[in-house]
Amino acid sequence: MQKKPRKLHGGDIYRHPDVIDFSVNTNPLGTPESVKRAVQESVAKIEHYPDVRCEALRKAISRFEQVNMEEILCGNGAAELFFAAVQAVCPQKALVIAPSFSEYEEALRSVGAEAEYYYLCEEDNFQIREDYVDKLSEEIDMIFLCNPNNPTGQTIDRDMLIKILDCCKKQNIVVILDECFLEFLDEPNRYEMSNLRGEYPNLLIIKAFTKIFSMPGLRLGYAISSNPDILEEMSWKLQQWNVSVPAQMAGVAALENPKEYIRQTREYVSGQREYMRNIMKMMGYVVFASKANYLFFKGRPGLEKEALEAGFLIRDCQNYEGLSEGFYRIAVRTKEENERLITWLGRL
Repeated sequence: MQKKPRKLHGGDIYRHPDVIDFSVNTNPLGTPESVKRAVQESVAKIEHYPDVRCEALRKAISRFEQVNMEEILCGNGAAELFFAAVQAVCPQKALVIAPSFSEYEEALRSVGAEAEYYYLCEEDNFQIREDYVDKLSEEIDMIFLCNPNNPTGQTIDRDMLIKILDCCKKQNIVVILDECFLEFLDEPNRYEMSNLRGEYPNLLIIKAFTKIFSMPGLRLGYAISSNPDILEEMSWKLQQWNVSVPAQMAGVAALENPKEYIRQTREYVSGQREYMRNIMKMMGYVVFASKANYLFFKGRPGLEKEALEAGFLIRDCQNYEGLSEGFYRIAVRTKEENERLITWLGRL
C-alpha cells in the first residue's frame, strides 16, 4: 500500500490553548466526579504494575454490557484495538465506508492490506444504501462499520446491520463494528449488536470510555466478541501492561453507577443538538441529521480558519476520504459555548 502522511484528528488544544474546542466529541457534561476521584486515588498505586488481565475492569464492563468477562479484551483506547484486530486477522482487502474514522485505514496500512471504499453520498444524506451488500465479494476479508458514523452522525438500522452480518457470516468476512458513540443515541437499544454476538462469531465490537465518559487523556477502550480465537490473537498483538493503573481504576469508577449520568447526557445532548441544528438551518447552513453528540454540516471554504481567529476550534473534514472542502463537524458543548458559536456563525 502506498505510504501517505497520517491524518490529523481534532482536539489540537496544545497548539491552540486559548480556544473553545468544538473539534472533539467528548461528553459536554464533563468527566464524572467518581472518575476524577479514582484517578487521584490511583497515585498511591502507580508504584505497582497494572493488572495485565484487567480483571476488575473487565468485571465492571461485563456488568455494564451484559456479556461474559471472557468475551472482553481491554486496550489503550479504541484505536489500539482496531490495530490489534487488523494485525490478528491480517486481511488482504477490507471494505471501509467513506467518510468514516481514518484510523481504520491506518490500521489496514500497518499490515499492507488494501482498503476498498464504499462511498456515502450527500444526496442520500450520507446514509448507507441497500447496495452495500453487493460490495461484499469473496475478495473482502474484513469490513469496518461505525454506528453512529463519524463524522456524519448517521446510524445504520438494526435490520440493515443483520443483513450485512448474515452476508459476512456466509462469506467468512470479519466485521469490525465501532460503537464508540452508541451511548449518545436517544435509543441505543435499537442499534446495539452485542446481544447477537453469539450468532455471529465473525463480529468484533469495539467501544471506548473516551467519548461518553469524557476521558480521552486516559486512553481506555474494549473489544467484545463471542469468538475466543480472535480475542486471544488480538491479545498477542498488544503490549503487556497496555492499560495503566489510573485508566483501569477510572474505568471501574465510571461504571459503578453510570445510568443517571448517561441518561442526563442523552437528554442534554439531544436538546442542544436539535437547538443548534434548527438555528443553523435557519441561518442557511446545510446541516445533516446527526443522531450523535455532534453536527455535520456544510459551510464556506476556509471556515475553520475564520473560526480559529474567532476563538473556536472546529473540525475541517476535507481530509476524510470521500469529502471535499466545505464540510465541517462541531461537537455539542455547554449551552453557553454552543450559543457563542451559533452567534458567531450567524454573523458571517
